[in-house]
Amino acid sequence: MRRRLTVLTFALMAGCAGQPISAPEFDPSTSAPAPRTPTPSAPGINLSGYPPGFRAGYADGCISVEGARKRDEARFKNDTDYAQGWRDGNDICKRKK
Repeated sequence: MRRRLTVLTFALMAGCAGQPISAPEFDPSTSAPAPRTPTPSAPGINLSGYPPGFRAGYADGCISVEGARKRDEARFKNDTDYAQGWRDGNDICKRKK
């Protein structure tokens, strides 16, 4: 029984040791990756579960505490996620300061 287990183990390991899997080489002349719009967040705050609009608003609201007010007025009026994120970021960063 022990011999069968050893042979089976080596057979499974050999099956996994076939050709190495490699990522395809990136050739910038054939295609370029799609640009990503970064969604900034305040340092030390994990906003990964929130929508992008909220994260952008939070970052702008938090930055506004440090100096000049940064707020996309059109987005603040039309995007509820951005508006709520801006308010939360501004309030929380004021308390931390």
